Amino acid sequence: MDDAPHSPSDPVTWLDAHGDALYGFALARVRDAALAEDLVQDTLLAALRARDNYAGAAAERTWLIAILKNKIIDHYRRGAREAPLPDEPDDDVIDALFRVPGNGHWISMPGRWDEPEAALEQTHFWQVFQDCLDALPARQARVFGLAEFDGLATEELCKLLGASTSNVWVMLHRARLRLRECLEQNWFGPAAEKG
Repeated sequence: MDDAPHSPSDPVTWLDAHGDALYGFALARVRDAALAEDLVQDTLLAALRARDNYAGAAAERTWLIAILKNKIIDHYRRGAREAPLPDEPDDDVIDALFRVPGNGHWISMPGRWDEPEAALEQTHFWQVFQDCLDALPARQARVFGLAEFDGLATEELCKLLGASTSNVWVMLHRARLRLRECLEQNWFGPAAEKG
């Protein structure tokens, strides 16, 4: 592995070399094409301003994605201060969707996921996963992405969203339940076999 410091390439080439990766990273987290484009533009401008401070310890794309990640977090922080997000559905809604009323058992047991590594390697899986992620309520998708893709800790999520620890845990739990249900229906289950 090359441990030598990297120097940034000519900024004129950044959009061509890294634009698609940056846009895809942003879009997966904000779920808004125009906002993702704005965040990429802000990232490239910030990188241009900070170019002389680039130590070269990481690859150029890694450096740019780190800047983009901070821009996304800043966007969510501004949004948390400016407007409250809509309330989540209560537990009765979740129970009606996934469990038999009164006894807490699953309406249908989660299916078995044979050979998960093989499924993850398939491009089609990621399209189905993205469709399932897009179907989540915006706040759940946001919390899931920040926790699972960006690795933010619960404490940081609470600050970012202006939510309590238990609310963050509930949102993550609900997002995971809905994603699992969607994937079981559209990838691992009978609906996937028909398509």
